[in-house]
Amino acid sequence: MSLKDAALKVRENAHAPYSGFKVGAAIRAASGKVYTGCNVENVAYPEGTCAEAGAIAAMVAAGETALQEVYVVADSPLPVSPCGGCRQKLAEFGAGDVPVHLGTVTGTEQMTTLGELLPGAFTAEYMAKA
Repeated sequence: MSLKDAALKVRENAHAPYSGFKVGAAIRAASGKVYTGCNVENVAYPEGTCAEAGAIAAMVAAGETALQEVYVVADSPLPVSPCGGCRQKLAEFGAGDVPVHLGTVTGTEQMTTLGELLPGAFTAEYMAKA
């Protein structure tokens, strides 16, 4: 199954009763295995989970910590982009050249990279002690 198909399929499972904005994400780990996630809203809005975060959590729970490719899809007029927090989460597990595909359910797509989405990412290098 392609990343796009995996993201479209998992998007259908999103729990979005408040906004109606269902998002699906699929990431390919360094092993080649695909992990998926969908957004899970909560009536207390800040307590929800983004699709990208769910996919990352599934990958880490399976024992993997490096991603190679990302696909995010939503029913929106423009290709949906990860929120700022998810950009940082993705950067934790992928290099700047990791391809990120942004799509709509009608088939419009845009390709970018993690580095283009989050220039100047906060990385572990900033945590190094002198």
